[in-house]
Amino acid sequence: MTMNNDGCAERVCPDPGLSAAEALFHSLSDSTRLAIVQRLARGEARVRDLVEQLGLAQSTVSKHVSCLRDCGLVDGRPEGRQVFYSLSRPELMDLLSAAETLLAATGRAVALCPTYGVDAAGAAELAPEPTGTGTAAGPETRTGTVVRDE
Repeated sequence: MTMNNDGCAERVCPDPGLSAAEALFHSLSDSTRLAIVQRLARGEARVRDLVEQLGLAQSTVSKHVSCLRDCGLVDGRPEGRQVFYSLSRPELMDLLSAAETLLAATGRAVALCPTYGVDAAGAAELAPEPTGTGTAAGPETRTGTVVRDE
């Protein structure tokens, strides 16, 4: 899978239904885009409003709003020199509500997922080293403690 200039996924997939679903979930997988969607669920906002409320750079917010527009999840309503953005489909809120229900039902186990969980990137650094009988390269370690073979 590759990313286009807007940070959206571009991938050729033999199943158009899967490709569309993958694109939908990928569009919501970025924390910035998810925060924008959650904010727009409360009502329309300009990029300037989103910048102030999310504490992000204008270019970052614009890029992510553009991605959400390209995905058909957000609409823009021009008013003079300003554009007010809103969610284009109310079903998106149903999807997010279902996700919250699923997270509650699973005890948020997905947060512990070694691949996609909240600590996935740092999990390898924190994992204890394997124990065993040591190797020819040197002594074994157990959670950072050097154990000498005797």
